[in-house]
Amino acid sequence: MIATIQYNSRKLQIDFTKPLDISMPLISSEKNVNAWYVDAPKIEPAQDGDWIAAVSKGASINFNNINFNPHAHGTHTECVGHITEKVHSINKNLKAFFFLAEVITVAPETHAEDKIISKKQLKFALGNKKRDAVVLRTIPNTRDKFSRQYSNTNWPYLKEDALEFLVSKGVKHLLIDLPSIDKEKDGGELLGHNAFWNTKGKLRLDATITELIYVSNKIEDGEYFLNLQIAPFENDATPSKPVLYKVMS
Repeated sequence: MIATIQYNSRKLQIDFTKPLDISMPLISSEKNVNAWYVDAPKIEPAQDGDWIAAVSKGASINFNNINFNPHAHGTHTECVGHITEKVHSINKNLKAFFFLAEVITVAPETHAEDKIISKKQLKFALGNKKRDAVVLRTIPNTRDKFSRQYSNTNWPYLKEDALEFLVSKGVKHLLIDLPSIDKEKDGGELLGHNAFWNTKGKLRLDATITELIYVSNKIEDGEYFLNLQIAPFENDATPSKPVLYKVMS
């Protein structure tokens, strides 16, 4: 279905028959993507005595328990409740689900012993464009991101002023293919998270960060219509399924 929609002051033509899923599935395996020093996720049948809730084991249904951590085990969307003492739920604070987004590709720069994404890089990639969401793909971009074990790898991260720049441009939703926008081991400073959610001022309760996405190399940089789908967890973070649609005009 090709639809013309009014978005703010623009009319956008969107082909909703060609979704581009940029989420990573969660699988019950050691090969599932992982971060933050936790065990692999588990999806296994419930059990009551000798009865196992799997059709393959003689039951009439499949009835699985799932044990996972949304921050560690796949694509997830989080709100400011991730770093505040007061409980803030992503399910209560994310109330809109369609946004104009820009996909950009960045090669992290070497900075001492780290790899960083700088304000300069984001300014170059975004220019004067005004977007509600930014989808950030880092290179090299290979499919081993689906199974990468990130713990103790010192992954690339965004500098604090890079996040401040996004806030100044009115970006409400940041999506990235890394486990965190911040340095893996930073002594708990979380400079990027704090900058993006403006914890020193009026909290940006409706702003979100989505981590551990995967943007196929077949998806070109540019303007897209983003559907940010979340599971309705009353938690600071939830598994999510961001889907892009190319803006045709």
